[in-house]
Amino acid sequence: MAIIDKSILVVDDNAEILIATKMLLKQHYKRVVTLDNPHNISDAMEKESFSLILLDMNFTRESTSGAEGFYWLKQIKAIDEDAVVVLFTAFGDMSMAVDAIKQGASDFVLKPWQNEKLLATVANCIDLSAQRQKSKKLNQIAALSLADQNRPFENLIAKSPAMEQVFTTLEKAAKTDANVLILGESGTGKEVIAREFHKQSLRANDTFLSVDMGTIASSLFESELFGHAKGAFTDAKENKQGRFELADTGTLFLDEIGNIPLELQGKLLTAIQNRVITPVGGSKEISVDIRLITATNMNLYDMVREGSFRQDLLYRINTVEITLPALRDRPQDIPLLIEFYADLYCKKYKLGNKTVSDKTMAQLLAYDWPGNIRELQHLVERSVILSDGEQLQFQLMPNQDSQSSAAQLDTYNLADIEQMTIERAIADFKGNISHAAKALGITRASLYRKMEKYGV
Repeated sequence: MAIIDKSILVVDDNAEILIATKMLLKQHYKRVVTLDNPHNISDAMEKESFSLILLDMNFTRESTSGAEGFYWLKQIKAIDEDAVVVLFTAFGDMSMAVDAIKQGASDFVLKPWQNEKLLATVANCIDLSAQRQKSKKLNQIAALSLADQNRPFENLIAKSPAMEQVFTTLEKAAKTDANVLILGESGTGKEVIAREFHKQSLRANDTFLSVDMGTIASSLFESELFGHAKGAFTDAKENKQGRFELADTGTLFLDEIGNIPLELQGKLLTAIQNRVITPVGGSKEISVDIRLITATNMNLYDMVREGSFRQDLLYRINTVEITLPALRDRPQDIPLLIEFYADLYCKKYKLGNKTVSDKTMAQLLAYDWPGNIRELQHLVERSVILSDGEQLQFQLMPNQDSQSSAAQLDTYNLADIEQMTIERAIADFKGNISHAAKALGITRASLYRKMEKYGV
């Protein structure tokens, strides 16, 4: 008979009951913990997660009211509202059973019990516990993925030699669990490639969870990634699973990995190395099984030399490294991408087919595409909406031509170039931060941080 990998807590002041229950359950479940004092319940729950708690209702001699059981049931639910609790007593009746269910118990068992009936009750309640955890995880994943569900469909569209090299590496590495680092300018499709890794991996039927590290405040870093226990801080009104735990058995994609502050990189490294996390305010270690993919538009090797990115973290995340080419370096793909997005948005907005003239296509091929595929996508969508007739008309970014933007500046200092580009984008879009961020290929949160950094 296979032993089920679940932990059960049994709380009763009768030593004989504890011994008998443990002997019965140990034949079927991996771990059975017994307590003869209910005051030790909170300590046990802090140290370990239990799939089921069997709780006696009377702990004082001659007591038959069940009031103590209801009290400790309430305490258990305060610690973990999803805890599955089965109450048992020798002095129960139907009204007490109904009250037990109303107050959060999953079932009620009378002593003395029949072993087969107790085992059936335990099995049913452990199934309930698993369903609750799965439902809670799916709800959190759904909330985190809501934005993804509303985004236009993206796909891998390319025939250029530069992208063929990317596809070759992807095909070789996807079936492994090796950590992947994806490098490239903003808007080159790093998340699309990450999703393709997941799609072709052995974890394809499990969760793909994307996290934009550039939008997580330093103060919330640990809570967002590792979760937190109820009461860990002021707003922690309930237990929360972190992104590592939510992505368990699937793929975790950490975008903008270069934005993590140096003082927090060590905690991320430890979690990646050990595949174990501890929620904020908790004491239980949680094992996680994830495929890790990271991405950034920053030069991590320069950051290592500058001391702003840990070398050991870089070595841990880049077992496989892919650099996505900028759109200007894969001109063969520009017509394909324009055709794809034009067809996509014409169908979305229920408009007739629209084409691009040879003259316009020549201009688009000569354009520098500072925002890469993201810029092309938004440009095509805007053109589909605003163009009259069957031919698409494009309005390229202000003050841009086929020359590289950096070549027009009288400095090679990257920080100065970034600051001037940000200032120009904000001016060109008349202070509209959302549009400026979209054109720059970064999030609003990232743009605000950079504006604060440069005093813009």
